[in-house]
Amino acid sequence: TSHTWFWNLIQNDFKSGNTDLDGCIRLLEKMQITFDEDHLKHIFKKTIDKHSGDIISMDDFRAIYRALVHRPEFEELFKAYSIDGNILPNGQLLKFLAKEQFQTEADETTALEIIMKYEPIDEVRKRRQMSFEGFIRYMNSDECSIFKSQHRSVYQDMTQPLCDYFISSSHNTYLIADQLMGPSHLWGYTSALLKGCRCLEIDCWDGHNNEPIVYHGHTLTSKIPFRSVIHVIDKYAFMSSSYPLILSLENHCSPKQQEVMASCLKSILGDKLLSSPLGGETDMTQLPSPEALKFKVLIKNKKVGTLEQSMLRMEEDSVGEAEEVSDSDVQSDDDNSEDMSPVRPKSPSKRKSDRRSSPPPQKKPKMRKTKIALALSDLVVYTKSQKFVDFEHSLQHQKCWENNSIGESQARKLAKVSAPQFIAHTTRFITRIYPKGSRMKSSNYNPQEFWNIGCQMVALNFQTRGTYMELQDGKFLDNGGCGYVLKPAFLRDCNTTFTPRNVGAYSKPMSLSIRLISGHQLPPSALSKTNKADPMVQIEIYGVPEDQARKRSSVVKSNALCPKWNETFSFNIQVPELAMIRFCVEDEVSLVNKEFLGQYTLPVMSLNTGYRNIPLISKDGTKLEPASLFAHVWYY
Repeated sequence: TSHTWFWNLIQNDFKSGNTDLDGCIRLLEKMQITFDEDHLKHIFKKTIDKHSGDIISMDDFRAIYRALVHRPEFEELFKAYSIDGNILPNGQLLKFLAKEQFQTEADETTALEIIMKYEPIDEVRKRRQMSFEGFIRYMNSDECSIFKSQHRSVYQDMTQPLCDYFISSSHNTYLIADQLMGPSHLWGYTSALLKGCRCLEIDCWDGHNNEPIVYHGHTLTSKIPFRSVIHVIDKYAFMSSSYPLILSLENHCSPKQQEVMASCLKSILGDKLLSSPLGGETDMTQLPSPEALKFKVLIKNKKVGTLEQSMLRMEEDSVGEAEEVSDSDVQSDDDNSEDMSPVRPKSPSKRKSDRRSSPPPQKKPKMRKTKIALALSDLVVYTKSQKFVDFEHSLQHQKCWENNSIGESQARKLAKVSAPQFIAHTTRFITRIYPKGSRMKSSNYNPQEFWNIGCQMVALNFQTRGTYMELQDGKFLDNGGCGYVLKPAFLRDCNTTFTPRNVGAYSKPMSLSIRLISGHQLPPSALSKTNKADPMVQIEIYGVPEDQARKRSSVVKSNALCPKWNETFSFNIQVPELAMIRFCVEDEVSLVNKEFLGQYTLPVMSLNTGYRNIPLISKDGTKLEPASLFAHVWYY
């Protein structure tokens, strides 16, 4: 049957005789077969080398199709459940789902739905059966992806307070290159929003003609109008997620231009802008939920006075009014010494004298006064920027709607010496972590160390690809990619005793086993003139310190089309709720030099069991179709 189906499908294209490479490409596209052009060209060349000329017959095309599509590892599985080696009846497919894919809830309807969706041969489909062609299409589908189908849509409880979620957050969103001379561009905002980012940063400075501008102050980065940024945000805010978007304002504007900012926000965002507490409630003990704030834009900025005073002012006209706020109340990224330009080293002679003399008495820091336009201040409702003093001070004085921004170096020190207090703090207050200022090339830090202590907004430079941004992308694949992921219960409980270095009773050990079977159409090495690479796979676990692990496969020589490994890797994970797993494929150029070919990162709790395909993502974050790995995943 499948033989007849195949000839019927292609015979029209061979009416005029044989076909060339372009014809071959058109046929595969018509059959909806994804292929890597380097691999196809190589197989095509091998086929025509057998006979002179550059055209192929129907039989040749069938051989090319089989080389690209018919994978022996799939055939082995199919034949194990097929009665005659050609057909998989409904009942046998159900057995495969239950026994191999651990889909215990699957029933005859599930099996039938799969047949209806993936079986291309009408005759077989009508008999409620599956051919090898249908089985291949099913095994290559998203349903057989290593990422759990249920986690592709919002499945978590979205009615908890905002501080109970990890929130996808971007640092200096307007930059698309480095921090010193790179361009500022609206694309920074568009691309972050399309990725489901829910906290954007806007650095605002006074511009000409009373129009505020956005750029990285005191640097040579280019400038964009604040108004244009808000127009882009208005257009893309809820395209990828309906949950609240937070605009973190790094505000350096004069009160006059702050009024312009407030006017822009109100006129452009309209009803999307949250400018008063839900239900008019000003005396709250906990933040509202992402569910309650759906389709709302929240402003994170310094604020004058209380919510109640803001509400009263809204009835009056406060245009042209501004009030001073002392720096004990506020903090911006640039206030923190670690976010300043690097200090020049002292001269050697100066250093020697320093060693001999005792340190001078600490001067009291100067109080810097900042003027805030009341029109802008009153737009701040649930996300008031509050300077972080210490955990005790926050516990005594901080309100639930006041948030702290802490630089990565200070946060790292605090996590090391005061982890229990830091975690208790993040159960109550939204905490934003940002990269240190010495990261001039927009490099990133490891976000995992701050997720481990419950920090909600771990802001990264989205424009800089690499392992840490891949962890960020993988983390927020979860929960439908909506940009909000519910923190584990032990990071939401104010009385928790959990710390990353002492997980204690919070450990829920998972024994994870991954049999890496094969790869399919992997990207060829940049050094290869054909379609070759020497691939090896690295499997990495990121999580609490005890769970960090890295294991490597062997190297398969000169085969990027269909490398086979059949190697098993085992991991014991103490805190799976925080763990991430990353599959990284590299080409071994030499013993010391490896070339990145592709990767896939996802939360350990989103792993599917059974025989699964692992899609690969390129360095710049795009899907490398049809490149994938094939593995068997099992855990208890």
